[in-house]
Parts: sequence; structure tokens; C-alpha cells
Amino acid sequence: MIKSIPCRLRDLQLLETPYFGDPRGYFSLLWNQSMFESMGIRDDFVQDNISLSQANVLRGLHYQIQKPQGKLIRVLSGRVFDVAVDLRRSSPTFGQWDGFWLSGENRLMAWIPPGFAHGFYVPEGEAVFYYKCSNDYAPEWERCIRWDDPQLAIAWPLPGGEPPLLSPKDERGVAFGQAECFP
Repeated sequence: MIKSIPCRLRDLQLLETPYFGDPRGYFSLLWNQSMFESMGIRDDFVQDNISLSQANVLRGLHYQIQKPQGKLIRVLSGRVFDVAVDLRRSSPTFGQWDGFWLSGENRLMAWIPPGFAHGFYVPEGEAVFYYKCSNDYAPEWERCIRWDDPQLAIAWPLPGGEPPLLSPKDERGVAFGQAECFP
């Protein structure tokens, strides 16, 4: 069975899935429709992605204002500090963020529902990140909020305050106060 670990934001879920290991290796569950439906995750997934990021890379905070994506995420190897920001004005946790460590070692998954911005930071080594998306990637609707927005005040675990490596898109992120949000 899947175990849900409480998060601070409404509808955000951290999940512990079945894992079986022995001296030969391991077997771990990534997706089982009926198990995830029992946890309230009923979205249809249309796309799977995998990314590799090096040390000190920060990706995000990304979302799609139209065709919003729910993301079921897991780190297959390495370690990331993962962050979700609630962008749903109707939510009691609107404008708040939550962060947690995901790693190949702890094997936790997270459900980031549609209506959230998402980002992650790789503190060392490299990380392989796997995610299932509930909607197609639509670059014309993709938006990005600044990772260091003072209103959000996300406590990224940056060593010695060293700035992270960002993509040009992430460098152009907007302030939270200027971001398009959901109803």
C-alpha cells in the first residue's frame, strides 16, 4: 500500500510507495492506478519525463496557466530539495510554499496537483528526476516565478549562499506579485 505523509499545503501529498530490497537489488512501485486513486490522485497521465541535473542547478518555479499539469514526481538517483507553491486563489494555502527532500535513497514521491508552481534544487552530485504529467507540455502557457522571490521567501538550502545555476528562462522569472494565478 501507499502511505501518505502530511504536507503543509492543501492537496499536496508526499507519498511512500512499496519497496522490496535484498542483496540482489530492489523492486519499487512507480505507478499503480488503483493504489493512487485510493490516495485521491485520479488524474489521467499523458506524458512521462526524465531529467538529469548537475550540482547547484535550480529549476523552477514552473507552471502552465492554461493546460495546468499535475505532476507525480520521484528522484531515481541523487538528491533534490523539491518545492511546491500554491497558486490557487481559492485555496486557504494560496501563496504558501512547502519543501521536502526527495532522493534515490528515501524513494519518496510527491503529488503536485494542477494549480501549483514547482521547482527543485540539486545540492551535490547529480540527480535523475522522473515525473508523470497530467497534461501535455504547452510552452505558450508555461510561466515561471522567480526562485528567490522575497514575498515567497523560500528557504532554499544553498551552500554558503552561493547563487544556483539557472536556465535563461528561469533567470527571467517574474515576481510572485506579478504572476498569473489560478481562480
